[in-house]
Amino acid sequence: MTKPDTDLIIAGGGLAGATLALALARMVPSLRVTVVEAFPLSPDALPESYQPSYDARSTALAWGSRLIFEELGLWQRLAEHATPIEHIHVSDRGHFGATRLHAAEHGQAALGYVADNRWMGLCLMRELLDTNVQWRAPAEVTDMTPIPGGVRVQLSEEGEETAELKARCLVVADGGRSGLRERLGFRPDRHSYGQNALIANVSTSDSHGFTAFERFTDAGPMALLPHGSPTRAGHQSALVWTLSDEVLQQVLALPDDEKCRWLQDRFGWRLGRFTRIGACHHYPLTLTTVDEPVRPGVALVGNAAHALHPVAGQGFNLALRGLMTLVEQFRLAEEHGRSIGDLEVLKRYQALHREDWQQTVRFSDSLVRLFGHSMLPVAAARDAGLVGLDLLPGAKRWFARKAMGLGGRRAVIERPGNLNREAPANE
Repeated sequence: MTKPDTDLIIAGGGLAGATLALALARMVPSLRVTVVEAFPLSPDALPESYQPSYDARSTALAWGSRLIFEELGLWQRLAEHATPIEHIHVSDRGHFGATRLHAAEHGQAALGYVADNRWMGLCLMRELLDTNVQWRAPAEVTDMTPIPGGVRVQLSEEGEETAELKARCLVVADGGRSGLRERLGFRPDRHSYGQNALIANVSTSDSHGFTAFERFTDAGPMALLPHGSPTRAGHQSALVWTLSDEVLQQVLALPDDEKCRWLQDRFGWRLGRFTRIGACHHYPLTLTTVDEPVRPGVALVGNAAHALHPVAGQGFNLALRGLMTLVEQFRLAEEHGRSIGDLEVLKRYQALHREDWQQTVRFSDSLVRLFGHSMLPVAAARDAGLVGLDLLPGAKRWFARKAMGLGGRRAVIERPGNLNREAPANE
């Protein structure tokens, strides 16, 4: 291939794509990176103009994700509007089993954090404006053709095929619903849970005390995550509630005060009375994985590669660890004079990330299946398990490290000029 137009094209400039672009700009500055994003960029949409919204969608960030953002030089800004999770309480409605995790017991300031998606996007954009990353927006990748030494990518701008770019590699980071993954010939394995995620922000009469609640109910698992302030324990939480199609429609048809009563009946009174529920968003839940997420010159990342049930809050954290593994392999390829699109380079990324995503999928999926079963013997066994988890330090530490996104291999993503070291297990 003659000199490519760019080294890497990232299809999708959302949280995954923008994080990958920033990490490469920081850690592999020799690469020319182009991000193709469907939505127009607004130069005024910067953190300085950010005003928190009650109805903002949010993401749970594990402690391990904080460590990654620290290495990228982004955490100090992100932390301005990231609410810490200092405690986790896991319980089963109508049964005695429960377990509790506390950050202080693990020598950390927090087990994780909750941050608004828009805030994270603004922080990433602010940093990216100071890099050499190129943007094509609004635009979409519509097709890709392998060519010697790389790929030829077709772009659509304002609905018309207007350009093509040659690159060494294409990374698909536009989520699991765009259709690009399938157009490129990848075949995802889908398992429908027959459930939906209902997402909303809620207010309660009692303060959350920086506690995240995982509650398994007859209507479906729910999570309540502390939200709204990084320094003061407030009364606002982010709700993620798993519901069947039938129950979802029942809940959506209720006025807000009745929604709060429905929620109260299933969650209980640990946060006092539910006083407000914001705009409700919902989407069907499907476990989606792609067994072979790489091909010569192409790699899938984030939700394009694997989409998990949200009950354990592991989706973005898993994606972030995968992104850093890909950055690590691109850096090594550059150091050794290899093309970042070489299949061997991409398969090395796949092999290193595979164990992590398989374990995380099993962890999340087993929670859903175990706590979604109402048979008495199963309920008794899981409640005994929760009690045992609370009493056995070894088991509790394992569960805490899973929740914190720790325990696995960490990619080496140090900035150029730092001393290289072996990739350790997460501390």
